[in-house]
Amino acid sequence: MIGPEMLDTRQGDPAPPQDEPRGCLFALSQPPLMIFLAVIGCLLLIASLHDLLLL
Repeated sequence: MIGPEMLDTRQGDPAPPQDEPRGCLFALSQPPLMIFLAVIGCLLLIASLHDLLLL
């Protein structure tokens, strides 16, 4: 048989409030992303200097 404790659908304590949402500056501060952006930036810089100075 179904006991009264099985029919109780009330929630316990409410969930604690979540931390503030993290924005774009948090994402940009991550080391792998910064390394990736630095490599891409260096490649663009090298390509632009090659075009300007050597061609």
